[in-house]
Amino acid sequence: MKTKFIFITGGVVSSLGKGLAAAAIGALLEARGLRVSMQKMDPYINVDPGTMSPFQHGEVFVTDDGAETDLDLGHYERFTSASLTRKSNFTTGQVYDSVIRKERRGDYLGGTVQVIPHITNEIKSKIFENAKGVDVAIVEVGGTVGDIESLPFLEAIRQFRTDRGAENVLYIHLTLVPYISTAGELKTKPTQHSVKELREIGIQPDILLCRCDREVPRDMKSKIALFCNVREEAVITARDVETIYEVTIAYHEQGLDERIIEFLNIWTKAPDLTAWHRIVKRVKEPASEVTIAIVGKYVELTESYKSLSEALIHGGIANDCRVVLHYVDSEAIERHGVGETFDGVDGILVPGGFGERGSEGKIESIRYARENNIPFFGICLGMQMAVVEFARHVCGLEDANSTEFREEARNPVIHIMEVQKKVIRKGGTMRLGAYDCALEEGTLARRIYGKPMISERHRHRYEFNNTYRDQLREGGLGLSGVNPGTDLIEIVELSDHPWFLACQFHPEFRSRPMDPHPLFESFIGACLKQREAL
Repeated sequence: MKTKFIFITGGVVSSLGKGLAAAAIGALLEARGLRVSMQKMDPYINVDPGTMSPFQHGEVFVTDDGAETDLDLGHYERFTSASLTRKSNFTTGQVYDSVIRKERRGDYLGGTVQVIPHITNEIKSKIFENAKGVDVAIVEVGGTVGDIESLPFLEAIRQFRTDRGAENVLYIHLTLVPYISTAGELKTKPTQHSVKELREIGIQPDILLCRCDREVPRDMKSKIALFCNVREEAVITARDVETIYEVTIAYHEQGLDERIIEFLNIWTKAPDLTAWHRIVKRVKEPASEVTIAIVGKYVELTESYKSLSEALIHGGIANDCRVVLHYVDSEAIERHGVGETFDGVDGILVPGGFGERGSEGKIESIRYARENNIPFFGICLGMQMAVVEFARHVCGLEDANSTEFREEARNPVIHIMEVQKKVIRKGGTMRLGAYDCALEEGTLARRIYGKPMISERHRHRYEFNNTYRDQLREGGLGLSGVNPGTDLIEIVELSDHPWFLACQFHPEFRSRPMDPHPLFESFIGACLKQREAL
């Protein structure tokens, strides 16, 4: 079958959930037996989000091949079986960089290089490259209609219908239908204006996803269809749901997948959403509950820990348990101490991050977990802080630290990786992507994974300092995971603790609701056991 293309745009305001919509559509099509690819086009000029602040952009998602990408790719991987790579996300910065390099090489034979056709052709080539070997390529356009920076992307996808034929290209527009409480009614005008803006660019949407906190009534769908020049049955309510994993089911109930295969003239099997119904039931009607404290410095922006929070929910799904997330500001612990912060908490997790701010609060939180036998999970910087805490308070190295915070530290138990010492450029130069890790026999890590060798995704510049390897091991720190090529310590743990494990990699990037990551499944299981023992 010739590859079909679905382009998803957004209007009115950002953060309506285009990424989730794209992911849910991918899940629906896979449930019908189709092979899909997923891709996000971001209009910012940054080459990738790797150097952007989590306060502005949220989480940076890392692929196996080491690409730092938009957090929506995390949604794509959690909802579908698509194998994502650096081709799955590209930015305006990457497009212009590629075109300029070609111009410098003389590829354009002395011609004038312009947005049309050179930039738009580059965009289309990147879309085609990621769409090889699939039935349907799903492409999300970042930003909202009307943004100046999005115009080249919109022009490129406009050309697709002419290039590939109307039966092979589908435009889906996600827009807002707000409920105005003072008037007591829904308003369609924002959607009308958004579609008008899109049509002025030359794109007539085929399907409208109307984001709303309630069902859009039929008479209002008829009005939207009339003013936006779409069929009434193609106006889909994208209502708020209790869990994001219900989005796929809600779209199916609205008939979205039927409309898609009808527009694209595809024959498929009947959809099987049994697994999605099982997941939603586990999330909404769990048998038990645990509370996990996440100690970090981005607590006011949960998007910064998106994959992490979802992986914890997946661990809950595996244990038929609701996971309540309690975000703790590590700087507040520095100012006021632990106090009653962790009262009623069943587990403590310190996630990844960068910079000294809040680090001492993380160290105190880890010490509290270790000394009070509370299940503890450290990730990336969380592992490094666990090593510093153990070195200081168990091995007696009171001035132990990371050279990220103290270059002159007398006992740098965490130091910068040798290959990073001469790195000047900050973008895309960390230790990124999937690396192997050998697990020591008889350890907690080996029991959890059930195999001697694993591969996990990384994003860091600093590492465990092997100069202190013997001293920390003699003090009781288990070094249970090691990279076989570099001898880098990847996992540390404590054997005399209910559950204490920290890893240099980011296991949250590999967790899916239908296939929870074993570390999160085990951690939540330990927290549940701890709660039941009280």
